[in-house]
Amino acid sequence: MTSRSYGRARLIQVADDTEGFSLKKQCCVDVSISGDQQFVCCTDVSGTEVYKFPICSTCGVAISSKTFALGWKDCWTNYNDSVILSFGSSKEMREFVTAFNLCQSIKPSCQSPAETQNEDNCLSTFDARTEKASASQYFQFYGYLAQQQNMMQDYVRTSTYQRAMHANSRDFKDKVVLDVGAGSGILSFFAVQAGARKVYAVEASSMAIHCAELVRTNGLSDKIVVVAGRIEEVEIPEQVDIIISEPMGYMLVNERMLESYIYARKFLKPHGRMFPTTASLHLALFNDEALFIEQNAKANFWCQDSFHGVNLSHLRPQALTETLKQPVVDTWHVNSLMTGSVKWCINFEKDSEQSLHTINIPFDFVATKAGYVHGIAFWFDVAFVGSSETVWLSTAPTEPLTHWYQVRCLFDRPLMVFIGQHIRGDVSMVANERQSYDVELYADASGQISKNSLDLKNPLFRYTGAAVLPPSGSNNESPSDALLQTSGHVGDPMDVQMPVGSGMNGLVSSYNGAGPVSGTPQMFAQNVNMVVNGNIHSHGHAPNTDIIDMIAQSHAQLGAQSFQKERLES
Repeated sequence: MTSRSYGRARLIQVADDTEGFSLKKQCCVDVSISGDQQFVCCTDVSGTEVYKFPICSTCGVAISSKTFALGWKDCWTNYNDSVILSFGSSKEMREFVTAFNLCQSIKPSCQSPAETQNEDNCLSTFDARTEKASASQYFQFYGYLAQQQNMMQDYVRTSTYQRAMHANSRDFKDKVVLDVGAGSGILSFFAVQAGARKVYAVEASSMAIHCAELVRTNGLSDKIVVVAGRIEEVEIPEQVDIIISEPMGYMLVNERMLESYIYARKFLKPHGRMFPTTASLHLALFNDEALFIEQNAKANFWCQDSFHGVNLSHLRPQALTETLKQPVVDTWHVNSLMTGSVKWCINFEKDSEQSLHTINIPFDFVATKAGYVHGIAFWFDVAFVGSSETVWLSTAPTEPLTHWYQVRCLFDRPLMVFIGQHIRGDVSMVANERQSYDVELYADASGQISKNSLDLKNPLFRYTGAAVLPPSGSNNESPSDALLQTSGHVGDPMDVQMPVGSGMNGLVSSYNGAGPVSGTPQMFAQNVNMVVNGNIHSHGHAPNTDIIDMIAQSHAQLGAQSFQKERLES
């Protein structure tokens, strides 16, 4: 396991006997904290581990500017189990102590039953709404640098946040800022760039250690203070002027970070600002036959009545229910929408946490196309309402793609609708202890009923990185006509008569698949320059011989294959 070294130190262990203290052990060691932020490790010059202290079970106290003592919490008075670290410089010790204290502030995973029982008796707001397994997994996930990188490399997200702060620098100039869920601290750095006097970067995962490292190495320790812990459990020494955060999850509300963001208002001065300020969740009906078939086909594995001699078919209905229970995270062409959108809005400066516990969004859609509706598509926008300007971050299908993509929830069965037809229903989302939502869909199209129950905690990540294509049947005009030359064009292209041997757009035409294309590329090039029908004229440019060569070679190969086939048949 990788670790972060804090330099070399002299390790001293003393023995406590009836006659007083005596030197038990003394050696030079490299002092480090393990990559998972769970242990203080001391290794000798050969790399052999001399001591390893679990941070959550260890106490530490500074004896001097260069000397730090470590011991077990349960037996701190037993000096036989304690060591003293004498660092080479006060700077090395200061960096080690900062990291050690941050690690101790992070919720430990190695608590004793007594500690766990004590916590159960005084649960924080976060713990009261979150099951422990979910919280542990959540903070472990965001403790990885790779996950922080994934978010930071979403340049739409990152650049929009930076521009929102820079464009509204008067809201940050000489102000105190609170960054909720700071992660790597990137938003805290943006706040300082915009002129903030002080930033409190609150981070509950082990990423707080890396955040503190970036603050130190960027020379901003006097402006950014890293506070390890959950916003519901930490204390901030002063009220703040503005709160910043990136609390949005899939479908806006997943992970329930929005509630922590609103909770942080307890530290906000009256009339203080929040960035982002408002959010809106949009939904619209969509058509995607391929997606519906794909998801249904997954359950067909369970149709087999003799899988290695076992009949699986009785589980097919449950398998289909399980498959359709997954919201689909991907992106798609806007032409797949069958209606306009409706939206649900929240104001982070005014609305309560309770408004996020149960969300009900009624709808009355009017179909803009005829066809089957396969479900409801979701995306969201957030607005940074500053004193200078409002900046929007959008995940709409018409906008550049973000790491949130969009989310689609399938119905249990498609609805056939016609232009102008009303589709009424609602979306109900109920928060659960797994930091997510149980989603219920209901839609009624003139008596046709479709519904579904979905688990937002368990989505299907379907995105492939491939270009988004419009749905089949989207063309109301001939795509090929858009490629027709216009110079010298007379009349309707549909009226153009193309005799054998004539050409269009620099290519020779054929008749029923047979034309003058044969032989060598040179012969093909000569055919291109033939005089064509009066209604169609040449581009006036030399033909692209690379394309000509490729097409001629292709046709020559096809001709050779056909000739070989005829010989074999004869």
